[in-house]
Amino acid sequence: MEHCVIVRAVGRGLDSLRGEASRISREARTDWYAEPRDVGTAFCFEDAKARTIFCAICARENVDYATEDSTSGLK
Repeated sequence: MEHCVIVRAVGRGLDSLRGEASRISREARTDWYAEPRDVGTAFCFEDAKARTIFCAICARENVDYATEDSTSGLK
């Protein structure tokens, strides 16, 4: 998937983000997955709009995050 968000969260915070990613993807009718990375956890979406919504949730919850595209790397 091309549209990823790298977050630094653990425990219940990470579980909460997984729930949000699931909800966002269901509403957007798109797929997503999460995988560990050296710098945190990557939440990857098929749809750029879903990633944007997820970033807004991270910002609202004060979760450190960075976006990543498969073609250009971290931003």
